[in-house]
Formats: sequence, C-alpha cells, structure tokens
Amino acid sequence: MLKIEGLKKSFHKNQVLKGINLEVNPGEVVGIIGPSGSGKSTLLRCVNLLEKPDAGAFSFGHLNFDMAKVTKKEILAVRRHTAMVFQQFNLFKYKTALENVMEGLVVVQKAAKAEAKERARQCLEKVGLQDRMDYYPSQLSGGQQQRVAIARSMALKPAIILFDEPTSALDPEMIGEVLRVIKAIAKEGHTLIIVSHEMSFIADIASHVIFLEGGYVLEEGSPRDVFTHPQQERTRQFISRISAFGDFSI
Repeated sequence: MLKIEGLKKSFHKNQVLKGINLEVNPGEVVGIIGPSGSGKSTLLRCVNLLEKPDAGAFSFGHLNFDMAKVTKKEILAVRRHTAMVFQQFNLFKYKTALENVMEGLVVVQKAAKAEAKERARQCLEKVGLQDRMDYYPSQLSGGQQQRVAIARSMALKPAIILFDEPTSALDPEMIGEVLRVIKAIAKEGHTLIIVSHEMSFIADIASHVIFLEGGYVLEEGSPRDVFTHPQQERTRQFISRISAFGDFSI
C-alpha cells in the first residue's frame, strides 16, 4: 500500500530524519515509538506531505514520485487518500460537532449536504457522541473533541489514518475513552499509523512497531519482538525505563 525509501528532512541545519524506510500494508497498524525529539511527528507529517521532505522515494497505490520534487497535484492525491488526527484536535470552533465532520465531505469531496450529514451522524455515533452532535467544541471535553476529530477522519474513508500523539493534550481520565475508539477502528480493519507515548496501548494494538532514535529507524518488528526481545541496546534502555514507571506491559 505505502512504501517510502530514503526519507530525509532537515529544518535549517538540523537534520531530523536521516534516511527513513517505511512500509505499511493494508489493514496494518503501525506504531511509531521513541524518545522526544527523535523525529516521530516529523515522519508522520512527511507521510501526509504537510512537511516537504528533502529526499525520499514515495509509492502509494498508483502514485510514485520523488518526495523532494513532489507537485501540488501529487500532494492533493495523497491527501485524498489519507487523514490526520492531530494532537490539538484542530476543530472549527464556530461549527458544531456535526458540521466539523461534514466539512471535509462537502468542501473536499463535494458530497451532497444530505449525504454528508448522514455519514457524519454515523461516524459520530461510532465514537459515542450521538448525544453531542449539536455541541460546539467549547462545550465539549478534550476527549470528546478528539473523538470528533477521529470521526472527521473516518468520514472521509481514507486508505490510511495517521494519528499524531492523539492523547498528548488530554487529561489522564480522558485518555482511555480516546484509546478505546482507536482500538475499535483498528479492529474494523482500518490501516493506521500511530505515533504515541502510550506504550501499553501500542503493544496491544500494533501489528508492527518502529523504534525511532535520532532520525533513524533503530529497530522494528512485532510488538513482542520490540518490547520483550529488543536487539539494540538503546531500545532496551528505552523499554526498561518505561517498565520502571509501570507504564508498559505485554
């Protein structure tokens, strides 16, 4: 489905990604972990071309191009088949939950309003917000706002949904409700790429885990391989520190 080779990205003189290879198959849940500053979110933004890479070969369905020379037409084609769930929700504050979910369907996909409204309703029901459809973001908790954002991504029926630390802006008591929704989406067979510090969640939900360190993929494999039998010393250090705080089990 998606294959990226030799992805590089720098900000001024700081090279954040130093030659990343990434392959995602249909129905796969890829968890990206690693310390802060390792390039996880930058990698995700490059996949969706919110950041233009300095180098890299990109293959996605029938699309094949040099990421450093990507055209506007190619960027739009990628975004038509992907959806991003951000840390900070990115909802329109003067639109209701229902209108927020409808927006991309009407504006981007040119769906009829009646069709968009029905699909938006269905997606909000899936994330447990059937009684909050007419609420504005300011009337919703952080967890509810993030679930609206997830419903918005689902409504577009993308080939891949990208999650950029979807619980990092939430209070601890709201994290569980969002993780349960993401897990339900994964069980339906959706293809997901998830950047997260919630290690127990990644261990439980992912089919493939990538450990990023210093702009490189230092280790990757199944959750059991990466979390319980890491081959690299740096991975072992990272996992042991997580385990010491009781944040991880498999």
